[in-house]
Amino acid sequence: MKSDYVPTPQDIKFEQIAKPYSDVMDMAFFVVQIGMTKKEYDQLTELEKMFLRKEYENKFVKDTTWMRNAVLNAEANANRGKNKRFQELFPKTNKADIEYNEDAIKNITEIEKNNGKSWVDKIYKANGKNKPIPRGKE
Repeated sequence: MKSDYVPTPQDIKFEQIAKPYSDVMDMAFFVVQIGMTKKEYDQLTELEKMFLRKEYENKFVKDTTWMRNAVLNAEANANRGKNKRFQELFPKTNKADIEYNEDAIKNITEIEKNNGKSWVDKIYKANGKNKPIPRGKE
């Protein structure tokens, strides 16, 4: 994506002044914004720094979007007309499909009757975990 930004002579001058300090400014960002120590920063590769910067940018955008939505919602509710409904910030979502869940439980129960609960053991094994011991059987 091409930018329409054209640097001014003053921008170019500031860039030339700041160039020798770019590594120090980069470290300051990681220390202040992300909370790293200088030792942790020194251990990062350039690729890791790039991904951390991008993730920080994504977090910043998400946080500001949530704040914007909350402010717009509050303003809409404060200025709503008489006898108008209050606008929810977090509207209620649809409940789960009860029929689908009952069918799934019925199918799982039938599989367990025929094959036992070995599928649970396979999930634990695939994730490198031990199956928990029920209380009282320790």
